[in-house]
Amino acid sequence: MALCVIRSRRSLVIPSQQTPPGKLDLSFIDNVPVLRCYTRTLHVYKHGPGAPKVIKEALSKALVPYYPLAGRLKESDAISFTLNVQEKGFSIPYDELLPDQVPKCEGMEPLVQMQVTQFACGGFVIGLIFCHTICDGLGSAQFLNAVGELARGIEHLSVAPVWQRDFFPNPTRQENISQLANLPMSPPMPGNQLEHVSIDISLNEINRLKKEFHESTGQSCSAFEIIAANFWRQRKIHSRWSDHTKNSTTGVAHR
Repeated sequence: MALCVIRSRRSLVIPSQQTPPGKLDLSFIDNVPVLRCYTRTLHVYKHGPGAPKVIKEALSKALVPYYPLAGRLKESDAISFTLNVQEKGFSIPYDELLPDQVPKCEGMEPLVQMQVTQFACGGFVIGLIFCHTICDGLGSAQFLNAVGELARGIEHLSVAPVWQRDFFPNPTRQENISQLANLPMSPPMPGNQLEHVSIDISLNEINRLKKEFHESTGQSCSAFEIIAANFWRQRKIHSRWSDHTKNSTTGVAHR
């Protein structure tokens, strides 16, 4: 049975120290329309009494080196600066573990929204909404690691963030037109009816697969990589089995 979630309050979190004002240009890749979206993730922890207060303080400190995340995305392809955190106190349905709708400031949404759900058992959940234009999965994970390090009292981050969006030079308008003209026509989208499926994979199973991979290759891999590879392997096995079944059935029919 779903439990009731009570949001205690919403508050604006700003960098704990002065940060550079102004605008930051995005790269050509950042401006691809398909990336102008928000990702939603839940991060579950078994133990962390007083997590909202600790995380809020750590978040404020992390926004000093990660100050672009305290900004707003403007259509002028630049960023100017502030952010949002929410805390709450009891929980469970997915949507209620994520931040609720935050009023836009001058038509612009915050780049990062965070909600900390504290459970009576001492555990907590961080619900995160991240602007994909600013950070991909690795970037948002790096930011969360920084918040975690600061929450544990570490003074110097293990990884210092860099902007360097100028690493990808912006092509000229004529180059854009030429590139679009040379792109092949995309195949028609299949009309398959998609269904949402949730699959739980235990940490023990993930570690077992990673160990097998390391023993066979001598290389390491992330949890995401081993899960994605395993799903792809199972799909190929299922695909070959389906093709074999079809061929066998056809053979019987011809007899």
